[in-house]
Amino acid sequence: MAGGDGDESPRTKVDGNTLAAMCLARAGVDKMFGVVGIPVTTLANRAVALGVRFIAFHNEQSAGYAASAYGYLIGRPGVLLTVSGPGCVHGLAGLSNAQINAWPMVMISGSSEQSYVGRGDFQELNQLAAVESFAKYSAKATDISKIPTSVFSVIDWAVAGRPGGTYLDIPSDVLRQTIEESEAERLITEALNSRNKDLIAKPKWKVRNSILPTPMGKGLLPDTHELAATAARSLAIGKCDVALVVGARLNWLLHFGEPPRWSKDVKFILVDVCKEEIELRNPTLGIVGDAKDVVGLIHKEIKDDPFVLGKNHPWVGDIQRKVKDNVAKMEAQLVKDVVPFNFMTPMRIIRDAISGIGSPAPILVSEGANTMDVGRAVLVQTEPRTRLDAGTWGTMGVGLGYCIAAAVAEPDRLVVAVEGDSGFGFSAMEVEVSGPVFTTKSSIALPLPLPLFDSIKTLVRYQLPVVVIVFNNGGVYGGDRRNPEEITGPHKDDPAPTSFVPGAAYHILLEAFGGKGYLVGTPDELKSALDRSFSSRKPTVINVTIDPYAGAESGRMQHRN
Repeated sequence: MAGGDGDESPRTKVDGNTLAAMCLARAGVDKMFGVVGIPVTTLANRAVALGVRFIAFHNEQSAGYAASAYGYLIGRPGVLLTVSGPGCVHGLAGLSNAQINAWPMVMISGSSEQSYVGRGDFQELNQLAAVESFAKYSAKATDISKIPTSVFSVIDWAVAGRPGGTYLDIPSDVLRQTIEESEAERLITEALNSRNKDLIAKPKWKVRNSILPTPMGKGLLPDTHELAATAARSLAIGKCDVALVVGARLNWLLHFGEPPRWSKDVKFILVDVCKEEIELRNPTLGIVGDAKDVVGLIHKEIKDDPFVLGKNHPWVGDIQRKVKDNVAKMEAQLVKDVVPFNFMTPMRIIRDAISGIGSPAPILVSEGANTMDVGRAVLVQTEPRTRLDAGTWGTMGVGLGYCIAAAVAEPDRLVVAVEGDSGFGFSAMEVEVSGPVFTTKSSIALPLPLPLFDSIKTLVRYQLPVVVIVFNNGGVYGGDRRNPEEITGPHKDDPAPTSFVPGAAYHILLEAFGGKGYLVGTPDELKSALDRSFSSRKPTVINVTIDPYAGAESGRMQHRN
């Protein structure tokens, strides 16, 4: 009988999957990217039930790139969920990308049974050892009671100091363990109260308050601003005597701050959140602090007595004249309609179409050798955080992952990817994530139980406003570019290592999933395709046929930036 002495009401139990999902939701995680399977499928479903939107990918590599870019765009850790073993290994691409670019990201992987370690369990791997080189902090929840502290720790460490990638390992046996719901709430409250408040940071906006932005800093100061010196880069860095470097590192993107690109007498003032970075670069003056805070203090200090060179100062005049001269030379190339397409003609048409959208400006995703390098010079950025490219690590294959992250992070903006056919090929299958698939139970052709569809009733994939423009020149740099004397040996009849199938119909790939594709080879065809796709804001692939001999090997890598 209920209510008598000694009677106890049934107590609700929660397992490790539910507890981990509860912690993620309490930590403010609103999106999670990944590929589900043993042993993390239930974790993903429980997170969704608690309000975390799960963006499902075909490959952990692309999902990891998406999580890293999402962290960059929103200033809080992007979260990647992977299965054990090979899933963890595939996810390392995104984790390492976040670490090198200093973007906040958390990778969570399931792992094999702890009691079977060393005995050849399903997908067994020492995952903590595998991630060591790619994460600034790692944790393993060896018991269900450790989950709250572990979850909050990896999230906090991702934004502590210099942002970067962190890792959490949750063994499959821990995910199955159960505790009472009241105990779960107590553990969460205790972990929240004991969090190191010094690690709980506000979003880190990488302010690049400089007239010469690094690649993804383009747009913080509009490319059209009179002080923007991107078009006179060599002069700007070669002749300056003092350089204030904010939110950027003196790495290969800035020629390490060394001659001959920089003057041997240049003095660097380096602002960085990481003391070790400043010590490594040994600037004339180092300021340790968050870029936004430091720039605010500098502005407060000099606002009443700013140091400003007048427009007639020789230094300013030299840069402005060089900018105008270089822009004029580039425009002389851009104005020509070259068919078969070189890189300049379609890039000009794309630039004009993007400019016609106005504000909010689209987020531009770019990867590839020639495509990315030419695009950096031609495509105009007018708003901050609207460019995502290969980044500090020069990573190819980021395109579709970045597109999806951008569309999820900034749903009011159109996302436009301009990429080479090689870069597109790394992650092309992820167009299915952007495009529509099945809408009724009867149309499902997947080996999943029908009760799942009865409960969901309708299964759709994410309708994201992403337009992917593929510069198709038949290969890496442009197909078979070998000299006749190089075509020899027992395998001389094989395609060149740089070659793809000529005329590959990339536009049909998205149509297979119900999206829209265009094949274009003339200015009018490209203009029409851009107008239709930008207006519809539906998932689209535009396959642009490029002269296979128009590009150069490694693009313009000799310029580095």
